[in-house]
Amino acid sequence: METRSREGTRRRILDAACRLFAEHGYDEVTMRMLGAAANANIALINRYFGSKRELFAEVLAQQGRFPGVLDEGDDLAVTLAEYVADRLAAEEDSRVLATLDRSAPSTEVRELARERVRSAILEPLARRLPGEDAELRASIATVVILGSGRFRHLFGPGTPVARREVVDRLTAVFRACLS
Repeated sequence: METRSREGTRRRILDAACRLFAEHGYDEVTMRMLGAAANANIALINRYFGSKRELFAEVLAQQGRFPGVLDEGDDLAVTLAEYVADRLAAEEDSRVLATLDRSAPSTEVRELARERVRSAILEPLARRLPGEDAELRASIATVVILGSGRFRHLFGPGTPVARREVVDRLTAVFRACLS
């Protein structure tokens, strides 16, 4: 029972943090706000997450689905193209992007975001690539991936062409980036 209660409390805190950071940004969210939204005291938040910074890092880690993308298919260029096409067509804005946008003024968040991109996208992608310049090629592909999120955020869901055409064109882009 205590384990279930502990996990429930941890989940409530994490859910509240996801919502509050996306709505207000890192600097505007206080520990008191988090506690009130999660129906938990500040000591519990610190116990489960250590600090607001560590909680924010956990929010970023929980919301991103990219690392699993690299395990989804044999043809990396097609897999990445499908991932980006799905992001472009998604009806709902990315919570991670909203969280990062509203938190952009914080230098702490920039460091966390940079580390998250490095650990969740850049490094796993570079490990999948052969050759000495794998990190360079992974960096170029990461630019395309991150740029697609920004594009989707600015222009909303959908594209003027069919998904298949988007995937085909993005596959060509990723083949060029990765080769």
